[in-house]
Amino acid sequence: MIAKAPAIKPRDRDTILSALRAGVVPRLGLQHIQVGRQREIEALVNDIDRVDGGGASIRFVIGAYGAGKTFFLFLVRQIALQRKLVVCQADLAPDRRIHATGGQARTLYAELAKSISTRATPDGGALRNILESFIQKASERASATGKTIETAINELLGDVREMVFGYDFATVVTAYARGYEEGDTTLQDAALRWLRGEYTTRTDARVALGVRSFIDDSAFYDALKLLARFCRVAGFGGLLVCLDELVNLYKLQSAQARKQNYEQILRILNDVLQGSTEGIGFVLGGTPDFLLDTRRGLYSYEALQSRLAENSFARGGLVDYSGPVINLPNLTPEELYHLLERLRDVFALGDPQKWLVPDEALHAFLDHCANRIGEAYFRTPRNTVKAFVDLLSIIEQNPGTNWHELLGGVNVDEDRGDIADHQLIVDGDDPDDELTTLRL
Repeated sequence: MIAKAPAIKPRDRDTILSALRAGVVPRLGLQHIQVGRQREIEALVNDIDRVDGGGASIRFVIGAYGAGKTFFLFLVRQIALQRKLVVCQADLAPDRRIHATGGQARTLYAELAKSISTRATPDGGALRNILESFIQKASERASATGKTIETAINELLGDVREMVFGYDFATVVTAYARGYEEGDTTLQDAALRWLRGEYTTRTDARVALGVRSFIDDSAFYDALKLLARFCRVAGFGGLLVCLDELVNLYKLQSAQARKQNYEQILRILNDVLQGSTEGIGFVLGGTPDFLLDTRRGLYSYEALQSRLAENSFARGGLVDYSGPVINLPNLTPEELYHLLERLRDVFALGDPQKWLVPDEALHAFLDHCANRIGEAYFRTPRNTVKAFVDLLSIIEQNPGTNWHELLGGVNVDEDRGDIADHQLIVDGDDPDDELTTLRL
């Protein structure tokens, strides 16, 4: 008897399949398609617990294109939300960097601030909720001690004021609280704009809030540390910052710009390793070239190379997850088979009676990939997953289609060694009909 898989919501099904066919990571239903990499997940869960306990962490998640870095970061993000951490995430890009002088670092901070999420608000835009949670906490403290709410707010923000850039940060939070108590939405919106890094001149910040500074390129890291401390004051476990596509730093043409960004990463790394910051975690996703290239990558900066070097004793199948670098391992053929099973369940909404193909088709699909592509089919699972989702989509939309014939019609670019440019070709009933062609 076939065991029935957990029921899958139609919304989750549609989101998962649409995202996978486009080659991106779905925001919903990750638990339905997660396989393997258990020890790597456990290492990140330990980091989350450390942040929740008032510590700090940093991890470099390294993997080739299509190896599952973004999926891994999204999964870690979901776990952090369930552990009552605040999470923010962004991709680096030419206009978004960790260090800059032309507004790119402020733009990255603004993107992170916009994406702030909590368990109650998992899709971003949670900064207002965090501020109101803080006000509620201050109100409860005021009631318990018989003090005014203004006094309670000032007491709670005492540690924040002691930090770099903290006085203005606390002043803006106090302004939001005042606007909240008085029903002044203009003041609340002005405070939110400041906290999100949306002001670009001191004059605008002074007129709106009475502060003489704003979050600019130079304040990127200090502002994140302030946010982390404030999140803990507001009753959350801390802040997890997820940054993906760090390969964009590797691609910078200016050697000076790369060095300055790597120096900022070194500053963050040193703070975490030395225990001089608290309540904040960083998860940074990049490719092997970004890490290992001694001419343009992190290893081109000697201080980073010495701190990020692999444990020399981790050989012969031995692994060390205590260091800051996590290399995502290849999925084994068995894990990839399990992933195909899960994708088949997603199509069927978890009902085995609605499976589009039998187990035999899964074996045949993997055999085809192994024979035509080699080990690349599980080294970078994105392409394989896209192909399998397309296969099931054709079968679902064309009842009576024979999966044997479809597998025989998968054309692979042998020179590239992957299936990024394959086609699924389905013949119509009439020989004169046009071929239905699906390109990935």
